[in-house]
Amino acid sequence: MKCLKAQIIDNLEDVVSDKEKDLLEKAFLFIEKAHETQLRKTGEPFINHPLKMALILSQMKLGVDAIIAGLLHDVVEDTDFSLQTIKSEFNEEIAFLVQSLTKINKIKYKNLPPFGRQNLFSRSAQNIKGQEKKETNSDKENFRNMILAMAKDLRVVLIKLADRLDNMKSLWVLDSDKQKRKALESLEIFAPLAYRLGLTDIGAQLEDLAFPYVYPEKYKLTKKIVGRKREELENYLKTIVPLVKKQLEKDSLLLLKIKYRAKHLYSIWRKLQKEDMDIKRIYDLVAMRIIMPKTEDCYAALGVIHQMWKPMPGRFKDYIALPKPNGYQSLHTTVFAENGRMVEIQIRTKEMDEEAEWGIAAHWVYETNKATKKYLKKQSFIPPKNFYWIKQLQDWQKKFYNSQQFLESLKIDFFKDRIFVLTPKGDIIDLPEGATPIDFAYQVHTEIGNQAAGAKANGKLVPLNYNLKSGEVVEILIQKGKLPSSSWLEFVKMSETRKEIEEILRRKKLL
Repeated sequence: MKCLKAQIIDNLEDVVSDKEKDLLEKAFLFIEKAHETQLRKTGEPFINHPLKMALILSQMKLGVDAIIAGLLHDVVEDTDFSLQTIKSEFNEEIAFLVQSLTKINKIKYKNLPPFGRQNLFSRSAQNIKGQEKKETNSDKENFRNMILAMAKDLRVVLIKLADRLDNMKSLWVLDSDKQKRKALESLEIFAPLAYRLGLTDIGAQLEDLAFPYVYPEKYKLTKKIVGRKREELENYLKTIVPLVKKQLEKDSLLLLKIKYRAKHLYSIWRKLQKEDMDIKRIYDLVAMRIIMPKTEDCYAALGVIHQMWKPMPGRFKDYIALPKPNGYQSLHTTVFAENGRMVEIQIRTKEMDEEAEWGIAAHWVYETNKATKKYLKKQSFIPPKNFYWIKQLQDWQKKFYNSQQFLESLKIDFFKDRIFVLTPKGDIIDLPEGATPIDFAYQVHTEIGNQAAGAKANGKLVPLNYNLKSGEVVEILIQKGKLPSSSWLEFVKMSETRKEIEEILRRKKLL
């Protein structure tokens, strides 16, 4: 316990005031008293769980109030201490965060149909106990409330993700049904939330922890296919890292760090499905990551790499010039390195690397560090502009009149795999996989959608039911005064698009 407390404090060194440190120490003593007689099912002291959560939150650097809320998140439910006690002992903001977490903890997903990034096994996954259950209105309302709580203050969901991540590491102590239910929740609710918030490392960990419980046979098969190949690739990268360092130094480029990471197992399985289970077609089992001081250094390093080794055609992606909507920035290239082996290389700055790991949480510390080198006191965690879809969630809940409509929209529009297409001016539009030019048009502007008469993708005419692909530049051809066609309802992908079309057709008495 002392070790965990020390790590938390170390992570906050130089970014919190003495007063905030005193408040944190008070929280440590408070939970020691609150949970002093409690044990987890693993047999370890209960206090270890909130401390491990707080460690994750301290790495995110969300601020002392959020960390203390993580420490206290089980107090109201599992002890005799009340929310009013927390408010009087600490502050209203901490009490608000704890109250919001308590509400989310009461949500039960076992009656909800599976959504998620894959949606491949919905019937079998839903029927965990062998008997399909009907979702209730209260389940839908609770899930809706969770999303609205997130839109109000994102720290609530970030704390919940830390809670779920630590709990998944002790899933083995639960009975089989609970293991499967919680693992399914993690795959289909929490991992997609983490990815959408840019917390790729947490999303990946949740998927890998859930994978063997939800799809045990597919987990075993993936491990067998991957075998020692990933370890061999890591050893190979160790041999070429010195070559990269030497060449960058020769070209007078300052290198901050080179590291490499293995692709997580669940992600490999999803790729194997797309590649006919052929491991030889997956080029990024292990990727080298080059960290440079400035953006211009990243492009210079890319030039050096392409001089050393030939790039593989069609595998270069510039996410620095065109960031993903969740803020991710990096240069990606695949090269034929020593002995002709294909290696994926990612090049980014230190700030880009931190954002790739911590996503939206990284914005919190950047904003505060630029200002006073201390955490700013905020009533809520306000997301940066590139996370515009969070505001969209608030707008959605106003448009959909009942929970069923809202839930269906989230299943399609929020949790589904994403594609990123461009307007002719270079603006990025974030869409669900399978979206059409009509879906794109309505995301740009309702009137453009209503008057759409044709579409171009990369300068070529495409049908309005065409499935858009990431990276395409999309132009909508409009006809003034035109109305949407009811036939569009047969192929549009997004619930929001369908609702816009239906509303105008009803208004014009065409539906």
